Amino acid sequence: MAKRKVGQQTIKLESAPYIISSYSIVGPKEGSGPLLKYFDSIVQDDYFGEESWEKAESKMMIEAIKYSIKNSNLGIENIDFLLAGDLLNQLISSNFAARALQIPFFGLYGACSTMAESLSLGSVLIDGGYADKVVCSTSSHFSSAERQYRSPLEQGGQRPLYSQWTVTGAGATVLSDIGEGPRITYITTGKVMDFGIKDANNMGAAMAPAAADTIIAHLNDTGRQATYYDLIITGDLAKVGMDITIELVKTKGYNIESVYNDCGSIIFDNKKQDTHSGGSGCGCSAVVLNGYLLKEMKKRTFNKILFVGTGALLSPISSFQGESIPCIAHAVSIENDLRV
Repeated sequence: MAKRKVGQQTIKLESAPYIISSYSIVGPKEGSGPLLKYFDSIVQDDYFGEESWEKAESKMMIEAIKYSIKNSNLGIENIDFLLAGDLLNQLISSNFAARALQIPFFGLYGACSTMAESLSLGSVLIDGGYADKVVCSTSSHFSSAERQYRSPLEQGGQRPLYSQWTVTGAGATVLSDIGEGPRITYITTGKVMDFGIKDANNMGAAMAPAAADTIIAHLNDTGRQATYYDLIITGDLAKVGMDITIELVKTKGYNIESVYNDCGSIIFDNKKQDTHSGGSGCGCSAVVLNGYLLKEMKKRTFNKILFVGTGALLSPISSFQGESIPCIAHAVSIENDLRV
């Protein structure tokens, strides 16, 4: 019998792992946006001193992981597992980072939901007694993602106004069985949803049903109202997806509008930076969580956050074959002042 299962899709973490440290590193565009003061490092060159955008992205992940561990006053030898993922084929950013760091490694692919997925699985490892210290990390890069999923930048293709800008950045979180900091109390695993959208530029609309479904499942399973949380924040739906999510959640009797925001909607100034609907990519929720959100939790601006990573599970092959875009969302409840 699954004693820690709550409702249909949620797990209650009895040992509630601590978030003991974090690190965020971003590119120049992100570093000139509204959240610039929250990022630990801002790279001034998209190549980050490397020969390709893909190598730059992997280097950013390595930096995020190394410095998150350093900030926890631990050494790499103290980390039991690394859980990481990215957007690129065969997880090359994460795989090459794991090669460099030599930490026992689980490679994950949940598209832009991967930060929440890694936190979920890392928390289960600690709560189950299989690990004491786990690092969770994701990354993305605007140029590497455009090259893989859409058109080469050299073609100068025009993006529709509902499109999003893939974040260049990486974030890493250290989870621990003991320590100080916010704790992960519940995780709600999403289902794959597909409402038939085929336009790879329309990510917000494609992912919104999955986000709404997981938020509703979490509230139903836990018996909590939306206002229990100081903030419910999705990964990278941006403006288009946010509006759809609010309306879809309302159809099930929940009004999240007063406590809801989205990482893709706050990382850029859409008008000044010409990012259209907002930000996206694995790095979007990763750097907003490990930069802005956890720093504000430390200041007690927020004490209870529902962090909902959202991911579009398409590939260039599926798009070329005319398939629609399946999507998923995973929710992680992060709370200060927990008493267990």
